[in-house]
Amino acid sequence: MMISNISIQQGRFLLNNSFFLSNFSFRGVCKLALVRRLQQNQRIKRGFSKNMAWSMDSGDLDLEVKIGVVHPATDAYAAEAVEALKAGKVIAVPTDTLYGFACDACSLEAVNRIYEIKGRKHTSPLAICVGDVSDIDRFALTDHLPHGLLDSLLPGPVTVILRRGESSALERSLNPGFDSIGVRVPDCNFIRLIARGSGTALALTSANLSGQPSSVCIKDFEKLWEHCASVYDGGTLPSGRAGSTVVDLTTPYKYKILRPGSAKEETVAILEKHSFVETALS
Repeated sequence: MMISNISIQQGRFLLNNSFFLSNFSFRGVCKLALVRRLQQNQRIKRGFSKNMAWSMDSGDLDLEVKIGVVHPATDAYAAEAVEALKAGKVIAVPTDTLYGFACDACSLEAVNRIYEIKGRKHTSPLAICVGDVSDIDRFALTDHLPHGLLDSLLPGPVTVILRRGESSALERSLNPGFDSIGVRVPDCNFIRLIARGSGTALALTSANLSGQPSSVCIKDFEKLWEHCASVYDGGTLPSGRAGSTVVDLTTPYKYKILRPGSAKEETVAILEKHSFVETALS
């Protein structure tokens, strides 16, 4: 009977200890698995950090920032461009000739910003861009021109030089010391749309560093994107790098070609049809 009781007690001890050991082993395995999982996560995090650092070093993050600045030059983005202009920002836009930097021509701060971006001297005047030919007389004198001349030249790849006059809506801070102004109405729907939406004239100049080749695609001035509120992509422009034809029309029935540009022959033909005579450059 004693032996039987001892055997029973031993059996209970072994059973209880087996359960304890089993539980201990199970908990140990779980704890070990948990430790291994934490170590693995730490390695993953360290790897992720290294990968992120590599990504930033390799310029991936910079590329994402740049991509965020670029938008298609479509009607859907015109309102956004207008808001940027009204806020005194500089934007990059396609025209019918080259890509250009544009801003509110009546914002001295924005105009100065264009000069800074281009590294351009303030002694080099900026042209303006308006949405329609009918807007030109708000900013320059047109009374001396024959009826229909401007409508024959514009919209198109031509910059007409006209006198500003006392009634010009332009700020005197734009091109100080110059009594004339270059005016553009590009044959490009996007820039005309934002010019109309802005309710004023846009200061407009080529999107490049001063003295460097002009831009026919946004890649040409990629290093300057960071200085723009937005860059509007109109694809590769087909007209080459000659730019607009610049013609001085400040004197009645006389003209001077200041830059041949991409439309000299067509411009001269229109002017001569309206009885204009070329005068030599002084």
